[in-house]
This record gives sequence, structure tokens and C-alpha cells, in this order.
Amino acid sequence: MAVWYSLIDLVLSRMDAEAAHGLALRALKSGLTPRDNRDDPSSLGVSVWGRSLPNPIGLAAGFDKNAEVADALLGLGFGLVEIGSVTPRPQEGNPRPRLFRLAEDRGVINRMGFPGQGLDAARSRLAIRPRRGFVGVNVGANKDSTDRAADYVTGCVALAPYADYLVCNVSSPNTPGLRNLQGRSELSGLLKRVQDAIGAKPVPLVVKIAPDASDDDLDDIVAVCRDLRLDGIIVGNTTLSRPASLRSPRRGETGGLSGAPLTSLSTEVLRKTARRVEGQFPLIGCGGVGSGADAYAKIRAGATLVQLYSAMVFEGPPLIRRIKDELAALLARDGHASVSAAIGADLR
Repeated sequence: MAVWYSLIDLVLSRMDAEAAHGLALRALKSGLTPRDNRDDPSSLGVSVWGRSLPNPIGLAAGFDKNAEVADALLGLGFGLVEIGSVTPRPQEGNPRPRLFRLAEDRGVINRMGFPGQGLDAARSRLAIRPRRGFVGVNVGANKDSTDRAADYVTGCVALAPYADYLVCNVSSPNTPGLRNLQGRSELSGLLKRVQDAIGAKPVPLVVKIAPDASDDDLDDIVAVCRDLRLDGIIVGNTTLSRPASLRSPRRGETGGLSGAPLTSLSTEVLRKTARRVEGQFPLIGCGGVGSGADAYAKIRAGATLVQLYSAMVFEGPPLIRRIKDELAALLARDGHASVSAAIGADLR
């Protein structure tokens, strides 16, 4: 697979980033991408929300916005795939160009603004796919909505029957004012409305927060999630910060930064979140994962599952198997028989 992707990357790296993303989607839909048919090491198996996954490595939302290729992505070797963000109504998102590779930094800046085909398109695709694998649905709000909490209710109610878990994404920096929904009263009101609307349906509900959250923000967010007995938190999304180490000429672009420059920040915020959560519900570590060591650091910081996206821009599907092999080796090195045994090891 690595040889195959090295040839494809010669083409993709010379294309506009969003055009390359579209080509990757077409390749996955056509079935041209090779599958990873190797069994995962037993040590990578993990249980979450009553389900057993072959490994804890997931694809973050943002790649498959419209639920077009979830099963093809699972075939690449991911333990879970998250589609979206899905908004109730179709929208164009922000003007192009809005997606930028920072090759020198192995990072990406985006200001996409939740472009997508809307709720009906995503639901129609999810409704006809076989219920196999572990597929989460990430829900967002339309930019021009006058009641954004209602958008999350609409999306969650409509998509709950087809989701293995639901995500309220209140942390994208590219929809003006969206991150204000992370405030204590705003977040509590939003999540309570969603919980009341989906009722007793056995669909785990999690919230995705920003890595830019302050300690006070985390106090409020975790308090709300614990009070409402939420099923989990994803830490985190892209960052508005710009590390001084960035070298790419694109480093000044407006938008959220992801990839390797985010690794340390996102893992530290994850660790702070885990200390506050105290094992009450699972955490998903997201941000800057590009190796087995990065995934292992997030697990030791308190994550049950780990998600990536930006590193795939530079390494493609071969990255997934490499991360899993490296993670299994690190678990064995430290005497952990399973991922579960290593969760929060740095907090103990």
C-alpha cells in the first residue's frame, strides 16, 4: 500500500488542496483504494459504549462530510469513522481557497465553514448502508441559523437511527460565534435540548470542544457534561493559535490549524480534561496524531479512542497500519496487554 500511495501522492501534492480532497473521495467511491485485510493485534481491541472495536484509531470528521465513503474508509483499517459535520440545510461554506497545506510543518489550515449537501443527503446515504463497523455522525449548525441549538436538535434527531454515536460540534472556528456555544449556560441548554429530543434512544452523545479552551472553560464544559451524564467529549478541534515554530509561507492564513503543530497543545488539553472527568465517561483524543507514539501519548493522557485527519493529507492510507503497528509495539514495550490498561497511565 505504501508504494501505491507514494505514486499517487506525486499527483495530489501538486494539486489545490481541496481538489486533491475531491479526487481522494472519488477514488474511495470507485473502489480503487486497496483494503487493509490484516487482522489487528489483539492488544489494540477496545470496548466503548458497549461495543467492541478492533482498534482505537479513528478518522475525524471533516473528510467525509456528506457520508459518501464511510465503509470504504473503514476498509482502510480504521477502528471508527466519523462523518460530517452535517448541517440541517445545504450550504456552500466560505469562499475558496479555504484549505491550505503547510508542508514544511506537516500541518493544515482550513476555513471551510461547514460546506455540505445538508441533512437529507447524508441521511439518505446512511439509511442504505449496511450497519457494520463503527460510524459516528458529527452535527453542526447552519451559518445563518437564528436558533443554532435547534439545528443540533434537528440533526441529532434525524440521524440518530443511523449513527453509532452522535457528536455536537460546537468548536469549529470557521462559523462566526459557534464557539460561544461552549459557554456553561449555552452548552448546558443546547445539550439538554438534544438529550430531551432524542429521548431514550441508545445512541451515545458526545460534544467536540476546542483545544483553545482555558482552564475555566474546561471547568464549565466538564461540569455540564458530568451534570447531564453525557457519554463523552472529543478533545479537540483545530486551533486559532499559531506556534512560533511554523515555517510555511501559508502560516498566516485565516482559519483553524491542525496537524503536527497541534499535537502538544491538544494532548495537554486532553490531559487537563481527563483530570476533571475522573473516568466518568470516555474521551476521544484528536489533534496532531501522526504516529503510534502520538496515539499512545493521547491514550496515556486519558483517551479511550484517538482520531486523526491531517496526517493523512501527507501520508495517505499507509499511515493507518503504521500507527497501529507502532502503538501495539509501544503497549508491549511498557507491559500493557491492552489499550484499556494504558488509558490514563500518565494520570495515575
